Amino acid sequence: LISTRTPAPLKRVETKEFYPVTTTDDPVVEKLAIEGKGTVFATDAILAHLMTCPRSVYPWDIIVQKLPTGALFFDKRDASQFDYLTVHETSNTPPTPVRDNSNEDELMNSPERLSLEATMINQNFTQQILRSSKYRTKFDYPNPFWDEDDNDGMEPASVAYRYRKFDLGDGIQIVARCELHGLGKDRQKAGTSKIVTNISANKKKKKKAANPLEVPEGDQYMTAYALNEYDPSYIANAPPARPGAAINWREKIDNQAGAVLASELKNNSFKLAKWTAQSLLAGASQMKIGFVSRASPKNAYEHVVLATQTYRPMDFAAQITLNQGTMWGHMRLFIKLLEKEPEGKYVIMRDPNRAIVRIYGVPAGTFEDSDGSDDDEEEGDSDEEEGGEEEEKE
Repeated sequence: LISTRTPAPLKRVETKEFYPVTTTDDPVVEKLAIEGKGTVFATDAILAHLMTCPRSVYPWDIIVQKLPTGALFFDKRDASQFDYLTVHETSNTPPTPVRDNSNEDELMNSPERLSLEATMINQNFTQQILRSSKYRTKFDYPNPFWDEDDNDGMEPASVAYRYRKFDLGDGIQIVARCELHGLGKDRQKAGTSKIVTNISANKKKKKKAANPLEVPEGDQYMTAYALNEYDPSYIANAPPARPGAAINWREKIDNQAGAVLASELKNNSFKLAKWTAQSLLAGASQMKIGFVSRASPKNAYEHVVLATQTYRPMDFAAQITLNQGTMWGHMRLFIKLLEKEPEGKYVIMRDPNRAIVRIYGVPAGTFEDSDGSDDDEEEGDSDEEEGGEEEEKE
């Protein structure tokens, strides 16, 4: 049993290879696009980012390529910070940038270093909670990104990819690559999430019909994520924090886990909403969240797991006031805006100074050259505050 008295050291995963591959570099997505399986193609991370973007604070950008057929490909920009997790993004006291000549204590608590630390913690946690490889469940096809001949002693991380199709009506069919991190035991015999139920519904029930979304009896699809403790008082020469401004996890998490989660919902609202949206998109019935803290406040390389909690994504979405209809309404809004534009390349970008999302048209070769052209032409902008009620079906 993990607790503050008996925390579990977080192990580093040094032989596992993670593949945060963007949409257009995915061979399976390419095959599905050629076969005409959808009109919009993206990854679950990109979809979840756009669906929950009103909660974001830091600037970000997504690349969209519109083909002559009208198909839309949503991509992340090369060398962007898209795959790195933010820390205390929505907090009243977010991490502040530091100078390059600052001492190590200040540098380790800079936004960039905290982001890298949080990302590594999350990756290590998703692998540590799994049982040994002899209990591994294999899907029908191998990892599309792993090359056996060029692995350098590495092996792919234990991640399952599901390529799912969502029909929003009006000819909009979204094909997304979603990630699952494991199979969890259904101890409470909870039903699957609503998205899975809707998609797998079959009006004409046939005897012994194989359902591709079914999992072994007693198991449920699961996603896993890790929250890491950050206290602004870690920063050198930081002023004394206001009473109640920061919660010490080691004092509260065993007996007042709800207070810790409420604090994280305030300080990391966008990150938690994005994780929940990814779990819903993947059709996961469980979402496991780990609470990870530094072994020492001044050591950013050694961590311990203080607690874990498992939630049903549908219930957790309601708890954090994440409405699925509004999520799909945001995605539908972006698609409808881009449908009106001609073939080409576009950038969806959050304004760094205002809570506005703008869409820019850019030259075809932008972001592809090493020198990075910045000759962006503004084609239009939109205030991304609208929502809609849409049902997702397959």
